[in-house]
Amino acid sequence: MRRIAHIDMDAFFAAVELARRPELAGKPVVIGGRGNPQARGVVSTASYEARRYGIHSAMPLRVAYERCPDAVFLPVDFAAYSAVSARVKEALRAVSPVIQDAGIDEAYLDVSEQPGTSEEIGAEIKRRVRAATGLSCSVGIAPNKRLAKIASDMQKPDGLTIIVPEEAASRIAALPVRKVPGIGPVTEAHLGRLGVQTVGELAKLRIERLVAEFGPSRAEFLYEAARGIDDRELVTHWEPKQRSRETTYQKDTSDVQTIRRTVAALAREIAQELRDDGYRGRRVGIKIRFTGFDTHTRETTLPEASDVEEIVRRAAFACLQRLPLDRPVRLVGVRVGELERVGEASDT
Repeated sequence: MRRIAHIDMDAFFAAVELARRPELAGKPVVIGGRGNPQARGVVSTASYEARRYGIHSAMPLRVAYERCPDAVFLPVDFAAYSAVSARVKEALRAVSPVIQDAGIDEAYLDVSEQPGTSEEIGAEIKRRVRAATGLSCSVGIAPNKRLAKIASDMQKPDGLTIIVPEEAASRIAALPVRKVPGIGPVTEAHLGRLGVQTVGELAKLRIERLVAEFGPSRAEFLYEAARGIDDRELVTHWEPKQRSRETTYQKDTSDVQTIRRTVAALAREIAQELRDDGYRGRRVGIKIRFTGFDTHTRETTLPEASDVEEIVRRAAFACLQRLPLDRPVRLVGVRVGELERVGEASDT
C-alpha cells in the first residue's frame, strides 16, 4: 500500500524564535517584516497564543497590533529559519530517502517501503525532528499527497493523523472545502453559491455540473479532491524557473534616483545568487507597484543567458525606462527567468 507522509512544522518561525528566546514562552509572538508593527509589512507567522486573538499569516502587522497590542513583534530572520529547516530535512532523510521539499517548514516523505506501522513511522518522524531541532511538527500519513497534507492539519500542533484508503472519503467529508489544498477563496466562494460548504457536499455534485461551472480541468481536480483521489508522485528534484527580489518602501517615494538605486541593489543580489547556485538567466524583468497597489511589469530577453551583475542591472534599467514614474512608488522588484545551469547548452 502506498503511504505518503506530510510533515508540517508547528508555527515554525515563531517556534524557532521561542527556542532561542525561552523567556517568550506562553506569550503571544508575531513574526513579520522588520518587527515594527507600526511599519508596513505582514505577519509571516504567529505563535498559537497570538492566534487566539485572530492573528494569522498575511495579516498586516498594524492590524495584528490592533488585535493584540501586548504581543511581542519580531523581525523575520530567514537565515536562522533556513538553518533549522536544513536540520529538519536531514532528520527526515534518515527516515526515508524519497523526500519532496515543499517549503521551508514542510515536506513529503514516501514511506511505503519503510518497515513498521504508520503509527510507528509517524512517531519516529516526530522523534527525529524533535531530537534535531527541539521543535514539534504535525504529521499526516495517507495513501497520497493531498490526503497526507489534509491529515497533517487535523490535529495541530504536535499531531499525528493517519488516513487509510477505506476511510478516506468519510474522514474528509465533514471538512470545509477550503481545507482541501488547491481550493482557494475564489473557488470556495463559487462553491458556496452552489450551496456547497463541505467536502462531502462537493462529492455529491455530478461531474457534468462541475464542468459546466468550472471547466473540464478544474472540474476534474474538484471531482478527485472530494473523493481523496491523487496519483501525483513526489517531486524529489526540481529546477527553479526564476530568481526574484522585491523591496517595499516604508514610505512611498517619487525620487527616481532612489528607485534606480533599489533596482541596482536588487539586480546585484540576484546576480550573486545566480552565481552562488550555478545558474544563468535569459529573461530580465522589473515590477513597479504604485500608490494604490496599481502594479506594472516590463521584461526583456538577453542575447544569451548571463549571471553578470552589470548585464542584469543594465537590462533591468532598460525595463525601468519603459515605465513612466509619474506617481509615488510603493514597491520595486527585479527578476531573472528562463534559467539554465552553468555548463548546459542553451536551446537557442
